[in-house]
Amino acid sequence: MSQKITSIEIYLEPASSQRLASLCGPFDDNLKQLERRMGVEITHRDNYFQITGRHALCLAVSKILRSLYVETAPVKGGSIPDLEPDQVHLAIQESNALEQDAEDQPVYGKEVNIRTKRGVIKPRTPNQASYIANMLGHDVTFGIGPAGTGKTYLAVAAAVDALERQEVRRILLTRPAVEAGEKLGFLPGDLSQKVDPYLRPLYDALFEMLGFEKVERLIERNVIEVAPLAYMRGRTLNDAYIILDESQNTTVEQMKMFLTRIGFNSRAVITGDITQIDLPRHQKSGLRHAIEVLSEVEALSFNFFQAADVVRHPVVAAIVQAYEVQDEKDRAEEAQRKAARDASREAAAGDNAAKSS
Repeated sequence: MSQKITSIEIYLEPASSQRLASLCGPFDDNLKQLERRMGVEITHRDNYFQITGRHALCLAVSKILRSLYVETAPVKGGSIPDLEPDQVHLAIQESNALEQDAEDQPVYGKEVNIRTKRGVIKPRTPNQASYIANMLGHDVTFGIGPAGTGKTYLAVAAAVDALERQEVRRILLTRPAVEAGEKLGFLPGDLSQKVDPYLRPLYDALFEMLGFEKVERLIERNVIEVAPLAYMRGRTLNDAYIILDESQNTTVEQMKMFLTRIGFNSRAVITGDITQIDLPRHQKSGLRHAIEVLSEVEALSFNFFQAADVVRHPVVAAIVQAYEVQDEKDRAEEAQRKAARDASREAAAGDNAAKSS
């Protein structure tokens, strides 16, 4: 990438003071976010913008500004939508992905788009693109990685898309009812009310894509079913899109039970983060075990996300990276301690053998 500092001038058309205010954000916060993240300087007057910095970055920012300006177009009723900081963040993520090698472009962000009532949902990183492609092409897909990488959101999008296309007749959402290191005790209400708090991320994604009222109607008709993992035993699930969320908290037996529930014309997506296991220390995670046992099964796909795939606030990616570095240090130290213990045992065994002889 060239280090030469250049300036690029652009005009955003059609000129609209309301749309420009939405683009820039209150006190130009959206522009400041672009400047800080992309390492450029942006000045503007009305619909004229000047971007100063490294040439490649200026070109990227000009494309981002144009794409974000399109998102400020009036909606039904003529109102101008407010551009949120997370939209700016996602646009920046997408621009980085679009700089991938040209031969990857036909697959990335084009052939693997998912259409829902919310519109077209596109992958923001190459790993997300691969994940979506695998969900469309495999009956069983694993999405494994840290929080904020879109594992659950994209799985729900794929399920909604399959339901809208009438490829499946229902969506089933499930997860193990394991608290995150807390004991919540007795929870009041019927089964759905007891399980709802655990499945809130799945509900939120459904509400965003289909709308609250439609989701409620589909739940009443059992087109969308929510159930704790323990209630899956003994069932055979045909013509369904099944999502198992937080699968790192399944036991080995639960994971085997779930995977053997899958019936004809059904697809399953299993998501989880093996760095956030809430099981008792003596129990092995079903997700970890599945990675070891099923990695050679061709009909399944495993997708591993990294900190670079995080599409939430930038600080989340930094936090994930810091934990990954610390985990590597902990593993290295444990390996050293194990080697020292083994060497000590071998030396003691040698001494004992010498004494006995």
